[in-house]
Amino acid sequence: MNIVEPIREREWISKIEQYLAKNNKRNQLIFALGVNTGLRVSDILALDVEDVLRKTRIEIREQKTGKYKSFLLNKKLQNLLYEYLKIRKNQYTIHELSNPLFIGKKHKRLVRSQVYRFLNTACRDLNLDINVGTHTMRKTFGYHHYKQFNDVVMLQKIFNHSSPSITLRYIGISQEEIDNSYQNFEL
Repeated sequence: MNIVEPIREREWISKIEQYLAKNNKRNQLIFALGVNTGLRVSDILALDVEDVLRKTRIEIREQKTGKYKSFLLNKKLQNLLYEYLKIRKNQYTIHELSNPLFIGKKHKRLVRSQVYRFLNTACRDLNLDINVGTHTMRKTFGYHHYKQFNDVVMLQKIFNHSSPSITLRYIGISQEEIDNSYQNFEL
C-alpha cells in the first residue's frame, strides 16, 4: 500500500491551487476544502448544495465515523464556494438544493478516483516530488494546523482520533521531529 504524505511546503500548496484554478474551479474548490478543513474526501464529495449555500458553517455527519461535525468556513472558502456556485448555476440548473455540490461530466456525484486523478495530474504536471492521494489534503491540513498552533489535542479532536500519538503519526510529525532532534543534538 502506498502511504501518502502531507504537502509540507506552502509554496507547493499554492502552486497546486493555482494550477487547479486555471484548469477547473470545481477541482480547486475540492482541494481548498480539503486543505482548509481537514475533511475526508468522502465527506467533501458527499456535500450537497444545501450544505454550503449562503452558509458560514458546515454541519455534517462524517461518513466513516458517523459522528457529527460542525465547523466554520474561513473567508477564502466562503468566496470560493460563492464563485463556484455562481458558475454552477450558469452551467447546470440548480433547482433542487439537495443536488450534489460536486458533479462530473455525466451530472453524477464526483467519486474519489476522480479526485485522486486530478491531484496526481497536478503534482505530476508541476514536477512536485510527493506521494499524493486523496488523503494528502487532510494530512496537509493537519500538518500545517499543528505547525501553526502546536496543539495536538485540538487537532486530535478535529480529526476524531483516539489519541494524540495517532494524530502525530497520521500527519507525519513524529518521524520529522525525531529526525530534527537528532540533527540538532550534539554533545
